[in-house]
Amino acid sequence: MFEGFFSKMFYGNTVTEWATALFFIVGALVVGKALYWVFSKVLRKLTNRTDTTLDDIVVDLIEEPIVFAFTVVGIWFGLGRLQFPEAVDAWIWKGIQFLIVLSVTWLISRLLNSLFTLFLAPLAQESENDLDNQLLPIVRKGTTFTVWSLGVIVALNNAGYDVAAVLAGLGIGGIALAMAAKDTVSNVFGGFTIFTDRPFKINDRIKVGGFDGTVSEIGIRSTRLRTLAGTLVTIPNSTFSATAVENVSEEPSRKVSLNLGLTYDTTPEAMERAMDLLREIASSNPNLDEKVFVGFNRFGDFALNITMIYYITSGADITATQTDINMEILRTFTAENLEFAYPTQTLYTIAQQTR
Repeated sequence: MFEGFFSKMFYGNTVTEWATALFFIVGALVVGKALYWVFSKVLRKLTNRTDTTLDDIVVDLIEEPIVFAFTVVGIWFGLGRLQFPEAVDAWIWKGIQFLIVLSVTWLISRLLNSLFTLFLAPLAQESENDLDNQLLPIVRKGTTFTVWSLGVIVALNNAGYDVAAVLAGLGIGGIALAMAAKDTVSNVFGGFTIFTDRPFKINDRIKVGGFDGTVSEIGIRSTRLRTLAGTLVTIPNSTFSATAVENVSEEPSRKVSLNLGLTYDTTPEAMERAMDLLREIASSNPNLDEKVFVGFNRFGDFALNITMIYYITSGADITATQTDINMEILRTFTAENLEFAYPTQTLYTIAQQTR
């Protein structure tokens, strides 16, 4: 009974031949899963114990592509035991070639990504120039895109497709796509403008389009800004070509204008003493620039006004420095009995005599 069943023909092959092919395919999948487990569990533990990173690169490089390639070969070997029409055999062989080329492409792509991660990225971090930190992610993505593009073209060519005709069609369609994606194209050119003109770099604080924050990432199409509130804002690069950008981090110093008002009963000698004290406070603070301007600038409505202009050096904590200056002024003026004025009015009442 079973012998007759296994001898039956289906699509040019007996049940036994179909079962054998299925056995090879399932076996290839099982062995592929077993190889993946060996690579991810056993070999990774062994390579983590060594001091060199070369073995880690090799394991990370070959584990998934090799398993994929082994599975493809197992499927090809299983299907090769079956008899198909010539057209079907040609289609299967082209499909196997396509998958093998993609497996090799995957291997090369992972190799390049491993080189970027383990070698180029640490070198970029150690260098003093920030340009390589900005260009490295873009070069990495561009390299990956190029490798996969070439891999797909070679795979299609091996599969028997007319790649030249396909590329020509893509070229014609690319013109229409560029017309429809003009905003994307402008953003890409804006990204190149950022890298050539360098109005800012990563970790710079900038103000643009109503946003104030630190640059966290610069890409080809957009730039990401971490605002002072902690939110992440993605700004199209075309914005930087059409909008003024204020680079706060590049300011040589932060100018601070301070207006103080003393009461009108302050003597000229006390006013001179107050201005001398302000100069002494400024000169004793290490976070201030040498240029400090102090002057008696105005007779106000209810106060004698003194202006103090000072500059906080780049890199200093602006808020903390202002707090130190203001606290020292308050302590010193209180000790010298120099009174700050506040809005006051004096009313004179004329008494009328009655007869």
